[in-house]
Amino acid sequence: MSTAASGDGPTTEPPAAAGREPQVRFVYDAALATYELAPEHPFRPERLELTRTLLEAGGLLVEPAYADVDHLTERELARVHATSYIDAVKRAGRGDGLEEAYAYGLGTGDNPVFSGMHEAVLRVCAATVTAVELVASGRARRAASFAGGLHHAQRAKASGFCVYNDLALGIRRAVDEHDMRVAYVDLDVHHGDGVQWLFYDAPSVMTVSLHESGRYLFPGTGHTYETGRGPGRGYAVNMPLEPFTEDASFLEVFDLVVPRALEAFRPDLIVLQAGADMHRNDPLADLSLSLAAMGAAYRRMIDLSERLTGGRLVATGGGGYDPFRTAPRAWASLWAAMTAQQMPEVVPPAWRRQWQAASPVALPSTMVDDPSSWEPAPRRDTVSSHNRVVAERLMEVLERIWAGAPAAGQGHREGEEPA
Repeated sequence: MSTAASGDGPTTEPPAAAGREPQVRFVYDAALATYELAPEHPFRPERLELTRTLLEAGGLLVEPAYADVDHLTERELARVHATSYIDAVKRAGRGDGLEEAYAYGLGTGDNPVFSGMHEAVLRVCAATVTAVELVASGRARRAASFAGGLHHAQRAKASGFCVYNDLALGIRRAVDEHDMRVAYVDLDVHHGDGVQWLFYDAPSVMTVSLHESGRYLFPGTGHTYETGRGPGRGYAVNMPLEPFTEDASFLEVFDLVVPRALEAFRPDLIVLQAGADMHRNDPLADLSLSLAAMGAAYRRMIDLSERLTGGRLVATGGGGYDPFRTAPRAWASLWAAMTAQQMPEVVPPAWRRQWQAASPVALPSTMVDDPSSWEPAPRRDTVSSHNRVVAERLMEVLERIWAGAPAAGQGHREGEEPA
């Protein structure tokens, strides 16, 4: 794999040698963009094409990196989701059983029913499982499935724009068929509740989520006292962040929590959910991160994968409701980190010309934003201090659990963040 360039332009991975596959794969199918919940829904499927075309225009994505999506059977889907729920999704997508569908979280404002729903979401799941299989089987070192990241879907219920849980399906494949210990790291602004609950008692899976506190934001979970159950105790790690958390505080908390958790768990594979909605411009949440901080977090994840898993990492998209400006640039920086390439400083003019007519806002001219021009977020010192205290208390509790010592939760639930 090539190292970052010292010159002006990006470097790309060299073409694969004869008989060898590229080390980093971009799992893609044009049909993945059919996951459109509704015409005016904030979850915009064109984010995938915006990202892909930005990468191509910037010279960061070349043909050998593409990987086709493998077929995913309903039998494998049923490893994670109840068959009654799968049947309800299929019927709703055909226009049948709509009254019953509501009991499964379908037909709501967040998760409206649309034609061909089962087939469209199954394709997204297949892409993420394909990415996991490429890495788990040794056919790739890293892989990305930017259409994926549907982390809210439960075993028998749609939630938070998510119908099936592609992440849980990919993790299940790695655990069941490759006997791997999987660390799932969720950097979406919303708590990764669906993945957490599906593996809450599993000692082979650690879930780590940094998110805006559930006191203020959907889905209302992800408190520090959610630490796992039974043989999975200590393997759910939740770091709730205060609204208006900025770059320095986010990265400080990341460094306090994520490396120590992953080092304690010693995974064989890391699955990263890289929701782009932690950004300051996202309309559905209240963190205040810049693209620079998000890119720094991605590079930290690559470094951790190199140190702990031999480089094995699968990345997905996730949330991101500023689809034209933020999500494509964020995921471009993630892909650049995964492939050890240098990001261009300027957004390619050809990409801006291609997409400006479709965008309701002016497209950016640079690949990173300038937080120095922003007004300071409210309560900066208080927010940073609070986040630090929560992170330190969380790690004290978890390290006692990992050491097998009794945890002291006097006056509050174990690890509970302070008021």
